[in-house]
Amino acid sequence: MKTRKEEICNFKFKNILLSIFVLFAVLAFTDPVTTYAAQLPIAVANYQQLINQHPDMAQANETYRAAVKQAQDEYKEKSAAMSDDEKKAYSQKLDQELQQKKFELLNAIRDKVNAAVKEVADAKGITMVIDKSVDIYGGQDITDDVLKKIAGK
Repeated sequence: MKTRKEEICNFKFKNILLSIFVLFAVLAFTDPVTTYAAQLPIAVANYQQLINQHPDMAQANETYRAAVKQAQDEYKEKSAAMSDDEKKAYSQKLDQELQQKKFELLNAIRDKVNAAVKEVADAKGITMVIDKSVDIYGGQDITDDVLKKIAGK
């Protein structure tokens, strides 16, 4: 015969199992991830297009081309009297400087694009914006609205 303590433990165990079963049944029918995601205002934007069509991009490209030309001229001038190892090291140094310059120029544009995306998203009540290249289905495309914001229209 079971003791009173065993009966209580058995009863609690059955209640816990029943609760877990009910919880899984409810989750199976409601799918909270889908339900929650459907309520999120999500938009997409073509981030590469926003970067490439930013008004400052032409100036950034011109500045970068000038920096490349200057680096090439410096290399020609200073490398004539260098050994092969010195030339290689100097070339790597100039390449690093050019990469840093490119990063700085693009980062300034990215910051402006990110600010414009945020302003448009906030104005439309959008809580999340993802790049259009990773979007499979759905999401309001705000690329044109951000381009207008960037252009000041």
